[in-house]
Amino acid sequence: MAKEIAGYLKLQIKGGQANPSPPVGPALGSKGLNIMEFCKQFNARTQDKQGVIVPVLITIYKDKTFDFVVKTPPASVLILEASKAKKGSAEPNRNKVGSVTWDQVKTIAETKLPDLNTAKIESAMKMIAGSARSLGITVTGKAPWEK
Repeated sequence: MAKEIAGYLKLQIKGGQANPSPPVGPALGSKGLNIMEFCKQFNARTQDKQGVIVPVLITIYKDKTFDFVVKTPPASVLILEASKAKKGSAEPNRNKVGSVTWDQVKTIAETKLPDLNTAKIESAMKMIAGSARSLGITVTGKAPWEK
């Protein structure tokens, strides 16, 4: 028989660097979960994403056990990393802080595809390009679908 779900918890933690200090400890402790057990499992699962911010969805059960799903890094983090910008622009329509190529957009879209609500790479690329514009980062070159 399936376990009864008590709730969900969403956190963004650097891959391979979960520890009981805030924000992880208080968030899990308030739900009555074993903090060290989560940290060990999370760090083991995200060893390959060392230092990259990774969203995690934790399913909490009535018996104080948990399961969690590690998602792909946020698009904004991947875009900033590709453009080598420190942070997004305060006025993205006026001040541009960097640029990315369509090849970089395609790479980011392929990474994010499992967590997006599309199955087509072209649609995913348009979503990533929109996120880049929101950050004040220009997409250089011509879109692959434009002739």
